[in-house]
Amino acid sequence: MSGREARDAKTLVRSPSGLRMVPAQRAARSPFGLDEPPWVPDKECPRCMQCDTKFDFITRKHHCRRCGKCFCDKCCSKKVPLPRMCFVDPVRQCAECALISQKETEFYDKQLKVLMNGATFFVTRGTSEKSEMMVCRLSNNQRYLFLDGDSHYEIEIAQISTVQILTEGFTPGEKDIHTYTSLLESQHITEGGNTRATGMILQYKAPGSEELIQLKFTATEDFNSNKKLSAAWLAAMHKAAKLLYESRDQ
Repeated sequence: MSGREARDAKTLVRSPSGLRMVPAQRAARSPFGLDEPPWVPDKECPRCMQCDTKFDFITRKHHCRRCGKCFCDKCCSKKVPLPRMCFVDPVRQCAECALISQKETEFYDKQLKVLMNGATFFVTRGTSEKSEMMVCRLSNNQRYLFLDGDSHYEIEIAQISTVQILTEGFTPGEKDIHTYTSLLESQHITEGGNTRATGMILQYKAPGSEELIQLKFTATEDFNSNKKLSAAWLAAMHKAAKLLYESRDQ
């Protein structure tokens, strides 16, 4: 087994919440992942934290696997996939958490594949006036952004500090730029919506350095199909940045 394969190895573990397929090394975990929450102790929740029904021998308590709070069966009956916590099977979640997890399913089922398949952009480093056509894609382990052209970059997702999405109709510096922290509220960047993403400004730190490196990605105009592919990739990156922010904020 190579060094990279060893780092990416996974192991099956059983937790009170269910079976999880987790990286053998914590450093190899996905930057989009979430830790299992601590469960509210049984003695601290005599009633359902949603409908206030009192627990007894008939009305049993259940813990939501995403938030760790106590609920009755009626308020915590949905079993929904939760890939951000590496669960093998769908797990019990409260209504609020189930809705969030269902929305994330699109990212894991569709948008991750878009990011891994990659798209072509003109990439400009820092204040340089020269750009290079590069294929940009997410690594299979979700931990790196690979940029391939005449040059080659491997950007660790965990070292990305800022993601700014550029959209049609405005110039950089105006309201087309959505900073990393505001991505949580910005919902209008879509693959086929009225506002189409045309580029991205990304800032990251190189290993062992505190200096921020800036790269600007601009969608190519060669073919309509490639333009659509680039827009879809940027929309997926927009969602990825939201999940990255949430994971750091946990």
